[in-house]
Amino acid sequence: MDKGIILGNNILDVVFVAWFVAQFYKVITSIITEKKITLKRFWETGGMPSSHSSTVSALTTAIGISQGVSSVLFALSTVFAVIVMHDAAGIRRAAGKQASVLNRIGQSLSKIFDDRFNEIQLKELLGHNPVEVFVGALLGIAVAFVMRFHLV
Repeated sequence: MDKGIILGNNILDVVFVAWFVAQFYKVITSIITEKKITLKRFWETGGMPSSHSSTVSALTTAIGISQGVSSVLFALSTVFAVIVMHDAAGIRRAAGKQASVLNRIGQSLSKIFDDRFNEIQLKELLGHNPVEVFVGALLGIAVAFVMRFHLV
């Protein structure tokens, strides 16, 4: 296998492209919905599509293409991908919902106690709903197949 063009490793190149496309889509979406450029969306978690899902799906698919689906690396990557996607749609999403509740409690208390409880806003957009995870996974798989010439 040749060395990758972007990161010096073909599989990492595929993963990077999948991550970049997912994050770039979030910036484009913010331009359409908010009517302004929000470059911070490029680095933030949460939203459509899941870049966590796109990267681990691209990794798993790229390994499957280059090493074969019966390889130990493919099995390891598949388990890793399932754990990451489950975490994105489960635990991190729940943490984001909890942050939202705590922020609202802080806002309510700040009305009573002179803004002391409203100083720190917890980040609410942490995880993903199942559709965002699924679309991210499809994106990662698609990127790997589009770049398959790069892997063989």
